[in-house]
Amino acid sequence: MARTGEAGKKGPKVRSDCWVGVELTGNDGLQIEMQSKVAGMFGPRIREQIAAGCAALGVANAKVEVIDRGALPFTLAARLECAVRRAGHEPAGEYLLPMSGHCNYHSAADRLRRSRLYLPGNEPKFYINAGLHEPDGLILDLEDSVSPAEKDAARCLVRNALRAVNFYGAERMVRINQGEQGLEDLDWIIPHNTHLVLIPKVEDPEQVLAVAGRITEIQKAHDLDRPVYLMPIIESALGAWKAFEIAASHPTVVSLAIGLEDYTADIGAQRTLEGTESFWARSQVLNGAKAARVQPIDTVFSDVTDMEGLRRSVLEAKSLGFAGKGCIHPRQIAVVHEAFAPEGAEIDRAKKIVLAFEKAEADGLGVVSLGSKMIDAPVVKRAQTTIQMALLVGKLPEAWRDEDSGEKPGARKNGKYVEK
Repeated sequence: MARTGEAGKKGPKVRSDCWVGVELTGNDGLQIEMQSKVAGMFGPRIREQIAAGCAALGVANAKVEVIDRGALPFTLAARLECAVRRAGHEPAGEYLLPMSGHCNYHSAADRLRRSRLYLPGNEPKFYINAGLHEPDGLILDLEDSVSPAEKDAARCLVRNALRAVNFYGAERMVRINQGEQGLEDLDWIIPHNTHLVLIPKVEDPEQVLAVAGRITEIQKAHDLDRPVYLMPIIESALGAWKAFEIAASHPTVVSLAIGLEDYTADIGAQRTLEGTESFWARSQVLNGAKAARVQPIDTVFSDVTDMEGLRRSVLEAKSLGFAGKGCIHPRQIAVVHEAFAPEGAEIDRAKKIVLAFEKAEADGLGVVSLGSKMIDAPVVKRAQTTIQMALLVGKLPEAWRDEDSGEKPGARKNGKYVEK
């Protein structure tokens, strides 16, 4: 009895995707039928890839039908593998194309995470140019944006995208599913240079430890030594109550985020622009993250047409102490970055404070003053953070001390002013 499976999308409105149908047969060899809008240029290569994929998956006898709407090789490979698996054939291995060189860069625990752009896990059309919008991070989403029936297809596609797509230096993030399904997601993504895993709906530190433990097992099995960072997402009253415990639960936790759609549903409130109903939860997440020395990350702004509203929301988040915000559309990224950047007056004051601190330190003084006012350590630390951010976003030149002091280059040693 023939076994069949299909994966992908077809129709006139589909772009950068394909549909693959597989019928496993007896002893008839491999029969490939193909429709493609780029058949004139790439028809033979598509056929070659289908044949190579079937061989890699251990499929020798099958009818394979392909309807291509401009799918790139990583998408075609994902759709073929998913269709074969859905046909009831469990391959001995995966069908993996070579890892592209542009996918092999690292991340860091303290890197900027002002913006993170969500990309639905089963929509390859959104992947290809996402990095050109210059978000700090790109989230390939396996959770809420993927229907239950398409979770397997999304796993294949996200894994292949991690190996093929140029994200132009954005942090490579994946949001996994909840519970055991999420732990199984890790088997698909961790071997392929995932930088950070978002853990949804966290209500207890044990959820974080389970993910961290599974990642360690996978790393050992594949001889991987790069760290994989974690960002738990708080989306319930219980999660908010345990924010600090969750943020401090494992050394690989670098950020703690809040998701307000599920939180407001959990407490039985309507989400409003004013945010009165969620202020306590946001404060819990913010202070829990700060106490655990990780980055507090604010929720998404859901109206993609209201840029002024988004800007106000980011400025409010920044004033509270949040370090980043979620994005659900590329047009939100530039607004988020601009609003999180320090302003001119803020930078000027920070420069004066840092210069005064460095001069006092060079003079061996235990007290820092600016004019007639004493400056305490927290103020200096905040000014140093502002300077660092201004340098990172290009609002301050590396040699700003020389420009501000009027001294010639070389009047400093190890970043501090010294007497000549």
